[in-house]
Amino acid sequence: MEYHEIGKTGMKVSALSFGASSLGAVFHDIDEPRALEAVYAAVDGGMNFIDVSPYYGHYKAETVLGKALRNIPREKYYLSTKVGRYGKDGVNTWDYSAKRAKESVYESMERLGIDHIDLINVHDIEFADLDQVVGETLPALVELREQGLVSHVGITDLQLENIKWVVEHAPEGMVETVMNFCHYTLNDDKLTDFLDLFESKGIGVISASPFSMGLLSKRGVPAWHPAPKPLVEVCKKAAEHCESKGYPIEKLAVQYAISNPRVATTLFSSANPDNVRRNLALIEEPMDEQLVREVREIIGDQFRVSWANS
Repeated sequence: MEYHEIGKTGMKVSALSFGASSLGAVFHDIDEPRALEAVYAAVDGGMNFIDVSPYYGHYKAETVLGKALRNIPREKYYLSTKVGRYGKDGVNTWDYSAKRAKESVYESMERLGIDHIDLINVHDIEFADLDQVVGETLPALVELREQGLVSHVGITDLQLENIKWVVEHAPEGMVETVMNFCHYTLNDDKLTDFLDLFESKGIGVISASPFSMGLLSKRGVPAWHPAPKPLVEVCKKAAEHCESKGYPIEKLAVQYAISNPRVATTLFSSANPDNVRRNLALIEEPMDEQLVREVREIIGDQFRVSWANS
């Protein structure tokens, strides 16, 4: 496992890290003992960065993760969670006010069973008024940073343009990390266009979803996937091509996702410990560069085609 520092935070994290969204049964029901084992497998395998949110499973992911963390020494991991996006009884809610952000941090710590958060993020800023994020939400989190309750502050979003806007309008040092998903993958490397900006401001970069939410998998996308049909179709062809070479597209996808050291870490999520161990094993093998080129050819003009968040 390789380790990279996230910007100037001092957090040296594993190239592949554990996203806990699956623990909230976001995609399908989970077997809780197996989900806890998935967390243990991640940490035992060298993943030392864990990301979660109160939004995932409407508080369930933090609650389940908290059960696992009680059995893991605190020095074994960095913990990242978020504010701004929530939900209850199956209904999504958003609140980016300073008051709610501060309350949320304390609530998350209680669910997680910890007394300190390494990285606190404003979640999915495209659902917020960006002026409020810069003028209210982030300053509230910086206050908690100054009090020592959290160590570092970041923002997350699917849309890189929103991240860029906030980074350019926030005071220097306010935003220490950015988290983006589905934009450093075999079918979309748009994140690379923004790395110079982030690095110029000392901001660390976290990527997520190396499989593009199922696009880059033999199983294919779930029914809810927002990708346009032409992109879905070429990714299916790419998966079939990789399979014909005896090189599963999931293997190539996760290897590619962690191949750029300018991206400090890449999050993937699974409540299945076997999947965690499998991905840990895959990243130890060299990547087939020629197959990457072949996949890119198959994806063709659908390369960098994206979609809106939901």
